[in-house]
Amino acid sequence: MKEHVRPLPNYLVQRFQGWKATTYSENRSWYRRLAEDGQRPRAMVISCCDSRVHVTSIFGADSGEFFLHRNIANLVPPYNPDGDHHGTSAAVEYAVRALKVSHLIVLGHSQCGGVAGCHAMCTGKAPELEEKTSFVGAWLNLLRPGFERVKELPEADQVNALEKQAVVISLENLMTFPFVQAALEAGDMTLHGLWHDIGGGSLSQFLPDQGTFEEL
Repeated sequence: MKEHVRPLPNYLVQRFQGWKATTYSENRSWYRRLAEDGQRPRAMVISCCDSRVHVTSIFGADSGEFFLHRNIANLVPPYNPDGDHHGTSAAVEYAVRALKVSHLIVLGHSQCGGVAGCHAMCTGKAPELEEKTSFVGAWLNLLRPGFERVKELPEADQVNALEKQAVVISLENLMTFPFVQAALEAGDMTLHGLWHDIGGGSLSQFLPDQGTFEEL
């Protein structure tokens, strides 16, 4: 390992030093308060790993405001307490039971590479993702039921529709977690599904009664 772990690239060091000299320096007391009092985020946001999805910028959020969890295609698996490693489920549990967030948000987005990969896998165009050694393929199988819902659409519309299904299926899977259901039924938390158009800058919310997304 020693020959592969290197010092941080200079451009990142310089950016850190710039942040420390400006943003941190101007808000020193706020950061100290966050450290001493602990975090009390109002919302958990489950979003995609995609570097173009800048959650805090979209909502103008400050440090300490959001509990963020990112994974490929912003997917949530069903509740499955089998003793295995479940990073997303662990994050949801911590947010709901320990942090007691008031809002749980799933945020999907346009041009999602993970969703496109799932579509390619489901249409037989990505056999490498179906290999047992593919972590990505196994993860994207969570979205396969979504493909079944959109496969009758014109092919040009399927990927966009599947991006939104990634949000809907994650919301459905969240409802299988007993502690999520309990928090919702007690009125302690609300659940939200959003889809962000990266190029257009728009944000749409899922309306379960209509089964559609409406632009905000």
